[in-house]
Amino acid sequence: MSATPGIADSKCVLVIGATAGIGRALAASIHSLPSKPTVVVSGRRQQRLDELCKTGLETIQFDANTDAKSLKAFVDDLLERYPQLDTIVFSAAVQQEFDFAKPETIDLKKFYSELNLNYVMIVTLITYLLPHFFKLGEQGQPCFIVPITSNLGIAPGAWTPCYSATKAALHSLSLSLNEQLKDTNVHIMEIMPPLVESELHDTAGNTGKVAKYWMPLEMFVHDVMEGLKRGDRTIAVGLSREQYERFEKGKEDVVHQTMEVWKTW
Repeated sequence: MSATPGIADSKCVLVIGATAGIGRALAASIHSLPSKPTVVVSGRRQQRLDELCKTGLETIQFDANTDAKSLKAFVDDLLERYPQLDTIVFSAAVQQEFDFAKPETIDLKKFYSELNLNYVMIVTLITYLLPHFFKLGEQGQPCFIVPITSNLGIAPGAWTPCYSATKAALHSLSLSLNEQLKDTNVHIMEIMPPLVESELHDTAGNTGKVAKYWMPLEMFVHDVMEGLKRGDRTIAVGLSREQYERFEKGKEDVVHQTMEVWKTW
């Protein structure tokens, strides 16, 4: 095991939302590691899952945009099938445009759905998986929670207010978890992408507009994998790295200091 645990120490990895884009590419790259971890991918589209199954990945059809009861049943089934599961990567997300200058156009059902998938679902699954991860960690197996946030969680894209807010919330949660779990064998590795080549932008009909600005997926995954292998706490790539250095660097120390003060109250 490396001095700083990283993705190469994983034995079984679950990627939530891996039928396309970043999730699919990361699942393939993790599966190709010399350590040969079992990689389980989940997604809604069975045809895509069937394609992934042919590449040696384990697959589970599941729509993560659901309620807590269904998520608990999913975790129970998952751990029965994969008791060695030690890593979860949260790649499922949706990005919608909302214009609050025209409140009559706001579809609150879509807004709530985006909030659930991009944030509430992640909090719920982490809560249900942590007892299992703690148990493995106590046995010497490092475990990893890998949220995928965004540079829009640092400086929001005003055209995607819900998406930006969920990524900001997930980034904040990652900082808190990193501090709360620092004395356990459960590690947080936050991936912070810039605009990356992905089907994510299809939901807002933006593919044509953003394609000339995005970071090629292959380049992005290469840089992320290097960070995952090192066990980096924050893996900010491209423009996200610039914004992280400008606005976020040093925040972990502040979080730690305020936590120490809170303990004295």
